[in-house]
Amino acid sequence: MAKKRSGGGLTGTQQAAKFLGVSVLSGAVLAGIALPAAGALGLAAKGTVEGFDEIPSNLKTPPLSQRTTILDSEGGHLATVYSRDRKVVPIEKISPYMQKAIVAIEDSRFYEHGAIDLKGVLRAINRNAQSGGVAQGASTLTQQYVKNVFVEEAGDDPEKVAQATQQTIGRKVRELKYAIQVEEELGKKKILENYLNITFFGQQAYGIEAASQRYFSKPAADLKVEEAAMLAGLVQSPSRYDPVNDLQEATKRRNIVLQRMADVKDISQAEADRAKATPIKLKVKSPRNGCITAVDGAGFFCDYVRKTILNDPVFGKTVEERQKLWNLGGLTIRTTLDPRAQEAANQAAVAKINEDDKVAASVVQVQPGSGKILSMGQSRPYGLDQKQHQTTLNLAVGSKMGGTTYGFQVGSTFKPITAAAALEKGLSPAQSFSTPWKISLPMDSYRTCAGGPAGGGNWDLQNELESEAGTWDMTSALGKSINTYFAHLEQMTGLCETVEMAKKMGYERELGKKLKELPSITLGGQEATPLDMAAVYATFANRGTYCTPIAIESITTAAGDKLKVPKTECSRAMSERTADTVNQMLKGVVEDGTGTKAGLSDRDNAGKTGTTNDRKDAWFVGYTPNLSTAVWVGDDVGEKQSMYDITIGGEYYDKVCGGCLPGPIWRIAMTGALNASETPSFAPISVPRGEKPEDKEKDKNKPGDDGKPGDREPDDGDIFPGITLPPDLIGGGNNRGQGNGGGGGNR
Repeated sequence: MAKKRSGGGLTGTQQAAKFLGVSVLSGAVLAGIALPAAGALGLAAKGTVEGFDEIPSNLKTPPLSQRTTILDSEGGHLATVYSRDRKVVPIEKISPYMQKAIVAIEDSRFYEHGAIDLKGVLRAINRNAQSGGVAQGASTLTQQYVKNVFVEEAGDDPEKVAQATQQTIGRKVRELKYAIQVEEELGKKKILENYLNITFFGQQAYGIEAASQRYFSKPAADLKVEEAAMLAGLVQSPSRYDPVNDLQEATKRRNIVLQRMADVKDISQAEADRAKATPIKLKVKSPRNGCITAVDGAGFFCDYVRKTILNDPVFGKTVEERQKLWNLGGLTIRTTLDPRAQEAANQAAVAKINEDDKVAASVVQVQPGSGKILSMGQSRPYGLDQKQHQTTLNLAVGSKMGGTTYGFQVGSTFKPITAAAALEKGLSPAQSFSTPWKISLPMDSYRTCAGGPAGGGNWDLQNELESEAGTWDMTSALGKSINTYFAHLEQMTGLCETVEMAKKMGYERELGKKLKELPSITLGGQEATPLDMAAVYATFANRGTYCTPIAIESITTAAGDKLKVPKTECSRAMSERTADTVNQMLKGVVEDGTGTKAGLSDRDNAGKTGTTNDRKDAWFVGYTPNLSTAVWVGDDVGEKQSMYDITIGGEYYDKVCGGCLPGPIWRIAMTGALNASETPSFAPISVPRGEKPEDKEKDKNKPGDDGKPGDREPDDGDIFPGITLPPDLIGGGNNRGQGNGGGGGNR
């Protein structure tokens, strides 16, 4: 009985015997199919062909993983990403020296034998028997190619890679079977081309083109004989003969290849000697892979594109299908990113905030009417080095797309949504409410979409300043961001109507969470992302039609085929008249309201400030007819901190507000993006105003109503205007679960 070594493995003699058995069984027998001379071994070829299926198409033209190139909207290069750094090239674009070198060192009889080199098999059997081990293999270049296809298909799955490379008779027979058919159907020239494109050359380079660029910074077509020999020598052991890490060992291996080329008469001995005497002159091009290489600060946008492909069903029904598409690569992705807008967003994001500040800024821009995302800028650079204040967290989007878990509370930037819902219901911009600076409203006066009360007890809220008590119409309430007004307006409009308008405009919560039907939504008590808010306000700019954001314009495969990409979906959220009216009212915010520091002087523009409770988030979202921009500022690390008594960008703020920090950032982003562009105007519309308090004083004894909603005096017990509260009433809590959160600071 055969004995095993103490370590449990086979002895050298047993290994040789096993190799002999495998070689004779799988090599000689199958060789007999292609080479009748194999019959001399006394092994019948009859029956060995039976059951052979047609060669799989992936062996003819294997789907090789390649680089994916991401471009901006003008065709400029943004980034290169890949799971395998490879660029497939035809044989005509590979140096003849390279073709000869790889054949000489890997399979010098390549053009003389079939799929299996019987002479090589016999030579290896003899050599291994003499050495008492497996000292020499007999795989042809064609067999190596087939094996590489199986390894490529396995990808990065360790278990599949092991199956593709396991030393078993079954795998060897399967490999030989396909090698025979590959030879018959592809021919030598195509096999050599495929082999040179699939082989790993070390230093993350797959295929000869990537290898030539990595080591010599030149195309494979331009390789000299000594360069080609060095690359051919790498295939046997890319790590051992790596010239970057061991130039001496690489030189020895290169010279072996050169001598072999001379021995088989591919080059003369004199050529080989001259090449051997030439030192290896590397011109290494470092691997540049992934969104971390993105230019123009577009790393976050690049990652958003990647997430789109991995998440959108248009690229595959399953996660596995989409991941396979991304890993296979070879794509040319033309995106919606506008280089001028991106530059402006980058400059704006760092203009007022330093990358090492306690808070960060996100700037994102969307084109009204098309949904195209034009820019994504952030004050912290994209990257993995936290010591350099880098991050891969995209503050513009939600967790599914590489961002925050839920987004951020939006504060008073929600108020225009309530205004739109009110106008759609038929209320007039002249609708006025008179309130003190603090109020308390019964929760059961707000009804959910199911018809039930929004909660029990009262909702306590207040305005930013004690002086903000009085009478307001919709225009002045938007301009001064009056919380009490919008609590009343939502009450009259309907909580359900307000929530439904938000949904129509693309105001969403992350992780599939539905909008809560709570009164505090009108004061921005629920989270959304900067990208969502830019798209929401683009609805106003687009005269009431909401378009879903998109980042990809087209995708072309390595074969030149066009892939289907997500298209923007546009739907009417409100009438043009409603949108036009909101546009005119929001112009007042930047002209003489809370957003005066943001206003643009050379074109129509509108927007809204937003600051959440305790000043943990500050916003400015605004737009022109052709561009919508959202700016968020806040703590992006750990537990959110309040922005009181804080230094940001070298400037001290006793308290951060939407108009004093995000507003100026917005102005920089908009100015840069719109420089020298067209200056379209909002559609003109007359916006009725409410009756002034002094006019109401004159008419307070006049009975009746002239029909204008804003001029109606409340009946006794009416919950709307004219509420008087005790001076010691407390408001402004932040109990989200009870619908509170409408305290001061929502400007």
